[in-house]
Amino acid sequence: MKKEELSYIYLLLSHAFLGGLIFVLPFISKIYTLVIFVFGIYYIVKNRNKNNEALVISAYVISVEVLLRMTDGMLLNEFGKYSILIFMFLGMIYSGFSNKALIYWLFLVLLIPGIILSAITLNFETDIRKAIAFNISGPVCLGISSIYCYQRKITFDRLKGVITAFSLPLVAIVVYLYLYTPSVRDVVTGTQSSFETSGGFGPNQVSTILGLGIFVFFVQLLLNSKSRILQSINAGFVLVFAFRGIVTFSRGGVLTAVVMIFLLLIVMYFQANFNTKPKIGLIIILSFLAGMGVWGYSSIQTGGLINKRYANQDARGREKKSQLSGRETLIASELQMFVDNPILGVGVGRNKEIREKETGIVAASHNEITRMLAEHGSLGLIDLMLLFFTPLFLFVNNRQNIFALSFLVFWLLTINHAAMRLAAPAFVYALSLLKVYTVEKTTVHR
Repeated sequence: MKKEELSYIYLLLSHAFLGGLIFVLPFISKIYTLVIFVFGIYYIVKNRNKNNEALVISAYVISVEVLLRMTDGMLLNEFGKYSILIFMFLGMIYSGFSNKALIYWLFLVLLIPGIILSAITLNFETDIRKAIAFNISGPVCLGISSIYCYQRKITFDRLKGVITAFSLPLVAIVVYLYLYTPSVRDVVTGTQSSFETSGGFGPNQVSTILGLGIFVFFVQLLLNSKSRILQSINAGFVLVFAFRGIVTFSRGGVLTAVVMIFLLLIVMYFQANFNTKPKIGLIIILSFLAGMGVWGYSSIQTGGLINKRYANQDARGREKKSQLSGRETLIASELQMFVDNPILGVGVGRNKEIREKETGIVAASHNEITRMLAEHGSLGLIDLMLLFFTPLFLFVNNRQNIFALSFLVFWLLTINHAAMRLAAPAFVYALSLLKVYTVEKTTVHR
């Protein structure tokens, strides 16, 4: 076995041990948070970001964020987004950014009117700083990460290294979940999202990161497994993450992973030569069969309740009134705010106040698209169009970033069910903007 393969296995084992240690000694989580931040700065500064170290450590933070949240390890509520902003800024200090990234500076500028409007109109009893920071930190993290990544040259091997960085903390998460809920069968009693199978934390966010885990380990299996041992390990993790994602009973993360994998295989198929296409076709068939196997096992473990969940039924098999767990009301209220305030919107953070006043519902938005429309008006619509079409245009001109469409759809689907509570959709979106080379270059930064 090669040295790199042994290193990967040791890293997986160490993170599995770390997941168990945090379960037994939760205070370790806060120390872990501090170590990640300090090491991240040291890692970038020491190497002067010569090989995009900022991307590697940011990918690590993305995957570890949910574990830190569920174990109360966050030193700041938005640690994930703020630390990535710092890492991106450091990376840009050492290796610059493209002068063609003007489109993402424009994206950030178009957010400013909504911030100013909210500072003027938010209720006096509202903590204005927190209200604005909660809603704007995600888009700002996306904007800065996109400026860093826009047309940044990176080898395909280094991009696979970023995928590996994603994978490590995910192992700690899945170990923690198994220790928290050793038997799924004993805790699942209904078809609602399950906190018991999600480590006691928000199933929506846990499902999101487990869905990313399914995709990450599928990529590891497909492109980073040169030996039988690594193939077995990574294939095993794909199945484990699929099962744990399904039994959160939060559908968004799992469905997103399926679409990401489908797009990756389609891109690979159309870019493959004549001899390789049959192999990819076989992978598609085997992936489908494996998926059916995991679903069948999940159905057995949940007593068939997972089938009813995805059929939008309650435990007795009755059709639920809401298709989106009650989010239709939030979406409708935000669209109405956009109709009533089409130019500048209602201001950052105000949609929650207005909704509470008009409907009595106290809830933050779960949908970043309708939130952007409600709070930023037509400027938010322009921003959303910039975000959606730019990666598509770049992909047409640089198809060597075979993950680009998968990264884009992760952002798009995730913000539709989990807004931008996590840093994941912001950073993963930015990766779709990278300019990838399949051959080694002497310099991969500017």
